[in-house]
Amino acid sequence: MGEGGRSGTLTAREGAPTPAQPQRAHTNLHPGAWWLWSLSLGTAATRTTNPLLLTLLITTSAYVVATRRPHTPWSRSYGAFVKLAAAVLVIRLAFAVILGSPIPGTHVLVHLPEVPLPGWAQGIRLGGKVTAEALTFALYDALRLATLLICVGAANALANPSRLLKSLPGALYELGVAVVVALTFAPHLIADVRRLRAARRLRGRPDTGLRGLLHVALPVLEGALERSVALAAAMDARGYGRTAEVAPAVRRTTAALTLGGLLGVCAGTYGLLTAEGGTYGAPVLLAGLACALAGLWLGGRRTLRTRYRPDPWDTRAWLVTASGVAVAALLTLAASRDPAALHPGVVPLVAPTLPLWPAAAILIALLPAFITPAPAPVPTHKEPTT
Repeated sequence: MGEGGRSGTLTAREGAPTPAQPQRAHTNLHPGAWWLWSLSLGTAATRTTNPLLLTLLITTSAYVVATRRPHTPWSRSYGAFVKLAAAVLVIRLAFAVILGSPIPGTHVLVHLPEVPLPGWAQGIRLGGKVTAEALTFALYDALRLATLLICVGAANALANPSRLLKSLPGALYELGVAVVVALTFAPHLIADVRRLRAARRLRGRPDTGLRGLLHVALPVLEGALERSVALAAAMDARGYGRTAEVAPAVRRTTAALTLGGLLGVCAGTYGLLTAEGGTYGAPVLLAGLACALAGLWLGGRRTLRTRYRPDPWDTRAWLVTASGVAVAALLTLAASRDPAALHPGVVPLVAPTLPLWPAAAILIALLPAFITPAPAPVPTHKEPTT
């Protein structure tokens, strides 16, 4: 009986399912690919004022975020960017109503009382007539900026900031750490404020107004200082901020390459945006990028750090980046080929139309929703039953 019971126990243990192994980090997409995809969509948004195309860009990015956003606290920032975009839209329209617009128009919607201003404020008015042409122009302009903000919010919701920090060049590591720490501490502060306000409400004490703010702000500040001291001690124990010995010639070369590269990028970008600099804009921009990358590579030699399980740049990352770049390139081409379709006129006021092939080009940005891995489900903890 003893041997049979012992063998039965062994058989049951051998037949039991093994616990699931944790997934490796490389099953997720490289965070840099998400940022390049989102910035490319933002670049495409700057090439048009057509509200139909801008709405399609917002819908496309929102669908990818809804299907591929992980269940983490930092991924909830997308809603904040959407609210910020809506606020920008409302503020821009309010400015157009109150301060007027240089756009001439004949369709007067309302005539507000105009406040007389002194002579030195010529060109500025408060109140007056509000035309449909001015409001439409303000709406198109604000919607473009709102789309750009939502695309940046998509990158914040999809890319893990801590994993993105590991992918930064060594020369930007300290700056990246500061940004990641700041972004990480913000949710903690909001959570502390909510927790303290809920505790005061449970005790029957006021949590609003100046008095409530003072009683909540001091514990929040104390907790933030304690976390800062603990973080500083942990970073010092891990050797943060220590640099390697580099020859003075290498340091001077690094500074010259980085500064010269950034100046070249600025000059090349200005040349591409102006008609006079179309001949030298692209070469100067490429040369500036090459110098800046060389400077970052040399600067990274001073930073002594290792990477644990670095995120590989695989085929999916290339496809995601290529889908965003394709949208930006095709809308740039459409803006030069058919500017009337991508920039509907407001004087005279005409209804915008949806150009077919630019709209089809925007749909390419949906590719990450089908080729990237789905987010891990939220773990559910069940109580053991006896």
